[in-house]
Amino acid sequence: MSKSAGTPGEITRRQMLRRIGLTALVAGPGAGLLSACATAGSPAATSSAAPTAGGAATSAANPFGVAANAPLEVVIFKGGLGDSYATDVHEPLYKKTFPQAEIKHVATQQIAQTLQPRFASGDVPDMIANSGTDLIDNAALQQEGQLLELTELWDAPSIDDPAKKVRDMVAPGTVESGLITGKPYVMNYVFSAYGLWYDAALFEKEGWTPPKTMDEFKALCEKIKAKGIVPFAFAGKNASYYAYWMILISAAKIEGNQLLIDIDNLVDGAWQRDSVKQSAAAWAEIGKYMDKSFEGLIHTEVQTRQNQGKIALYPSGSWLENEQKDQTPDGFKYALTPTPSVTAADKMPFEAIRAAAGEGYIVPAKAKNPKGGLEYLRIMLSKEGARGFTEKSGNITVVTGAADGLELSPGNASLSAAQTAAGANIVTYNSFEGWYKELETELRRQTNALMFGRISAEQFCEKMQKAADKTKADSSITKQNRTV
Repeated sequence: MSKSAGTPGEITRRQMLRRIGLTALVAGPGAGLLSACATAGSPAATSSAAPTAGGAATSAANPFGVAANAPLEVVIFKGGLGDSYATDVHEPLYKKTFPQAEIKHVATQQIAQTLQPRFASGDVPDMIANSGTDLIDNAALQQEGQLLELTELWDAPSIDDPAKKVRDMVAPGTVESGLITGKPYVMNYVFSAYGLWYDAALFEKEGWTPPKTMDEFKALCEKIKAKGIVPFAFAGKNASYYAYWMILISAAKIEGNQLLIDIDNLVDGAWQRDSVKQSAAAWAEIGKYMDKSFEGLIHTEVQTRQNQGKIALYPSGSWLENEQKDQTPDGFKYALTPTPSVTAADKMPFEAIRAAAGEGYIVPAKAKNPKGGLEYLRIMLSKEGARGFTEKSGNITVVTGAADGLELSPGNASLSAAQTAAGANIVTYNSFEGWYKELETELRRQTNALMFGRISAEQFCEKMQKAADKTKADSSITKQNRTV
């Protein structure tokens, strides 16, 4: 999975802060300046780097001035990507540059649970792969001054071409995808594309063609259903956001990317626009082909059923193939198709796909060796580091050209073809998912209600607009804004 999943119930901002151990910082004895910086309406707390364990002179080879003997601690979310990309690629590359440095590697599937007491005590690692079901709220961390701003990283000379900055070596939109309050705090590393995934071998065998319109989709669902296969499914228990991605992508294809920007910016009435209603109604029709039991399943259960030939089309991102590699039988060929067009007047063509940088990596501001954390990220953003990541994880990174010449899996080959077909027709990302966790949690809840037939598309839009209005009116929540 590429993000938080399975968050039970409604989590308030204070509950989230408590989960990561920050209430001790904002409300406990000695909170002082930090709590003052976090009051409503005040600027976000600035993140200043801790002493660099003795430090070193900066140079083209060592632009951050990393101390050669400073220990480095790396915490990696060990999920669908595994952690061998860190142990076998990035950490050895760091060790090659700083042979005296001792590297401590921590792998976990519970990022927040593992790091909560450490953020509370101030004993934080130097670099974190913040992902998975139990990820930490980056916006909350930034608001409390716990994240190091990454401008220094993006403006540093790249390893492959010191005449170019790191920011010039990555796909467009990468830096922007990690902005919080207008500044970069998160390094999103994996280039992901989103759409409907299917077994190309099964479709070829049955003579099925991926649908280009919603009418074609419903007709195909009838054919698939007649074969005793579930036409479409997602996991309602912990991954309803896979379904709301499809709803928002389709809405953006109807109206254009400005809709998604307006939703992020809490523009009045954005959730009740015709594009959202039309998309929600279209996807609710597809939801009728799901069994009600899928609302109680988690993503891996549904994905494995697809590998068993029991589900035809599944909404997800391009990490899916690698996540399911141990369950995928021989002959199963992952392939990606864009979301079908909803109307004949959609502003974006059928070929348009959502593509964005994902899988966030952060450097704690109060780390013992934050400069080492920055250098670790710079190594990740080298072609050698990125190529090694792709070889180990099966996922393509944001580093331009790093995967050139690699033999691609069926899923990645399909992704490459989809990218080529899409051209400049790219559906943008949504930032509210990370900015406003209570709003995102409500969207998960209402998506399940819509897709499993408990509410109409109009009710879905009304409920989501109400949730957005509540977020906008809450002065305790720091408001974000984006223009692209």
